Amino acid sequence: MNEKVRAILSNILYIAFVLLLSFLIVRYVGQRTEVIGSSMVPTLKDGNQLITDKITYRFREPERFEIIVFPHEPEHEYYIKRIIGLPGETVEIGSDGTIYIDGEVLEEDYGYGQTRPQELTAPVVLGENEYFVLGDNREVSLDSRYSDVGNIPRSIIIGRAWLQIYPFREFGVLTGK
Repeated sequence: MNEKVRAILSNILYIAFVLLLSFLIVRYVGQRTEVIGSSMVPTLKDGNQLITDKITYRFREPERFEIIVFPHEPEHEYYIKRIIGLPGETVEIGSDGTIYIDGEVLEEDYGYGQTRPQELTAPVVLGENEYFVLGDNREVSLDSRYSDVGNIPRSIIIGRAWLQIYPFREFGVLTGK
């Protein structure tokens, strides 16, 4: 083989390797996710760019207060919400906006606005693989309080919102509380 053909083949193999590696990272490790809307204000704002960690939940279950990413149909978009209720728990929202988990008041300090029960007319008992999620901006968030979203099955959770990458002045790791 002459040198030009060898160089072309080397470049093709290099590009194929980079494309394969990129595909594997996006598919199994992490993905960029854009915040759309104001349901997570003040924690996240419209237009923020995040890296979603797809690895952690392969080794452990999601935890209360973690911010997760999951698909919402039929809009074919991703929702970003905070886990409030865990599998097997009973979640209730009082008329005064107080959230109860198994009858105990949930202590939280990140919610914005009053938490109204919305469509919830009775306590919600979560199944063994279901999560109850709320947006931090309780007055505008479409979340588990609505039948359009409901309880989130473990099987559709893509991952946890892990790192905010844009805007650059807000760059940093997102904490679970």
